[in-house]
Amino acid sequence: MHVKRPLFLSLVLIVCLPLSAWAGRALVPQDWYRFQDVSDLEIAPDGTAVAYLVTSYDRASDESRSALWAADWSGKSRTQLTRGESVSEPRFSPDGRYLSYLTARPAGTPTQLWVLDRRGGTARALSHCDGEISGYAWSPDGARVVVAMRAAENPWSPRPIVVDTFQFKDEYGSYVIGQTRSHLYLLDVGRAGCTAITRDPARSDSRPAFSPDGRQIAYVSNANGTAHEAATDDIFLLSATTGQTPRRLTSNWSDGLQRLAWSPDGKLIAFMHADDPKEDVSMHRLAVFELGTGRVRELSMRVDRTVVSPRFSSDGRSLLFAVEDDGFQYPAQVSLDTGAVTRLGGPMVVSELAAAAGHTAVLASTDTAPFEVFAFEAGRLRPLSAHNQALFAELSLGSVADIAFKSRDGTEIHGQIVKPPGFVPGRRYPTILWIHGGPDGQDDHSLTLESYGPQLERQLFATHGYVVLAINYRGSTGRGGDFAHAITRDWGHKEVEDLLAGVDYAIAQGIADPARLGVGGWSYGAQLTDYLIASDTRFKAAIAGAGIANQLATYGSDPWVASENAELGPPWQNTALWLKISYPFVHADRIHTPTLFLHGDKDFNVPMSGSEQMYQALRTLGVPTELIVYPGEIHTLTRPSFMVDFYTRYLAWMERYLGAAR
Repeated sequence: MHVKRPLFLSLVLIVCLPLSAWAGRALVPQDWYRFQDVSDLEIAPDGTAVAYLVTSYDRASDESRSALWAADWSGKSRTQLTRGESVSEPRFSPDGRYLSYLTARPAGTPTQLWVLDRRGGTARALSHCDGEISGYAWSPDGARVVVAMRAAENPWSPRPIVVDTFQFKDEYGSYVIGQTRSHLYLLDVGRAGCTAITRDPARSDSRPAFSPDGRQIAYVSNANGTAHEAATDDIFLLSATTGQTPRRLTSNWSDGLQRLAWSPDGKLIAFMHADDPKEDVSMHRLAVFELGTGRVRELSMRVDRTVVSPRFSSDGRSLLFAVEDDGFQYPAQVSLDTGAVTRLGGPMVVSELAAAAGHTAVLASTDTAPFEVFAFEAGRLRPLSAHNQALFAELSLGSVADIAFKSRDGTEIHGQIVKPPGFVPGRRYPTILWIHGGPDGQDDHSLTLESYGPQLERQLFATHGYVVLAINYRGSTGRGGDFAHAITRDWGHKEVEDLLAGVDYAIAQGIADPARLGVGGWSYGAQLTDYLIASDTRFKAAIAGAGIANQLATYGSDPWVASENAELGPPWQNTALWLKISYPFVHADRIHTPTLFLHGDKDFNVPMSGSEQMYQALRTLGVPTELIVYPGEIHTLTRPSFMVDFYTRYLAWMERYLGAAR
């Protein structure tokens, strides 16, 4: 990569959380009730405070709830600002006086915009609209808010679902149809009601952003009438008054991760885009649209890595973002004048950035500490939150080390090996190959607390005595475009070779016991698990959560039909290819590994038929298997008791077939 590397590159991540050596017990599934998942970082306009969400998992109500927190820049004060209801989309008002957020209050009512005076007092509803608000942005003077809103559904009086779009499902368990399309509305602060400013019934409009002078609004629009439209996000510009005709600026494929940001001088709009949908894996890149010339400038091509969380610097001369890179995710900036990309810190994992008034805040994590809020100053991290400190002080976590080895065709593959506390060199351990999903993304040096977070799961196994392998197989996005795109139209081939090479490496190193091998993962990790156990009989136990093995049978039933058509072609055109990538189901008779399948029954991302078919196939073949169905859950489980349940089953299944690790 052609990046500048400042002198402080060698600085290690400084985190004021206990090291694993200070603690003593294993991670257990019931610890989920104590996890505090930190996300959605925002910074005050004057840089004196940060706001963020903390998701907790309540045992009594059996609900996941996100509360709004704020911390001052000194790190001396942290305050929980909301309680009871779950909130989302925190924002500071332009003058910094208010914190706003979205919530359904009381429960069951449409989500509205609420504000809380930072000087004290109770929260109040700022909007009283009939629809469901999903996103919003403040005008620079704080007098107006633009909201993205769709019609609210009445749970007591359901209507027939009229499917009229090309991609008619989303990954969150909802149908994408005409009656759920969102449009933009202007809300005058202090007045009731919302006034529509976009009305095209064939489009869904979202992610609005006011220009610095408050006169224009940039937003994302999607038509979704054809395969091409479903794979394309249009960025429009609209005068911030009613009755105006929007102007399309550019079109791109963003893979659902679009984020718009105006430069402070109002001359540029930063946006995200992804690779052509013909590629199986999307690398997320950063570009700017020049309002004066209509030109699009690519900004992150020099790094050849996925970038996330772009923000303009306070002076508007550069853009800040995080770069996913070979097991880490470091902060960087790109100069708008020269295009030079500068790395801003040493080995760390940063998931979000926020900048204002010369201050930069980040969410950062290590192998032994979940994501927390930090001030990022001169390449160093200073803690502003410590929500998980007490819990992780009790634990003795596994040690994580980078590994590298050659795959079957000579390609160098990287990953991590997690060794249990008290690891004894020379002793062979039962070993679990735990596979990350995606396939875009990577196993890295963080500790993610979200459900099916692979870094958390590998520590769960490690603290119970297993060695865990985390391999960034081809298709992962931390090693550049060629590495990520190597699996296009060839699923389950090179990934399997890379993963098996990782197992061979651990055996050759005298670490893994070849007679006690397990494998598992969630989503694409489960899909690869199916591929592996249909390719190699060495594994004595497998866990496949929310996966799929019969690609042909699920065509059109998931949200990915546009990209599947682009990459693979429709099944009636390329039947042989669809059957080839469905080989774990077509050749299920090659599987002899006892396998645990788990799935949410409302999962649209990967329909539950993927697990049902494999479960039925193994039952027919007499292979030990179980199918665990989580009622009402989508691809990401949210009910705390279900999360505790599947982690309990993970440990029990591996112990049943690999034996007790300790």
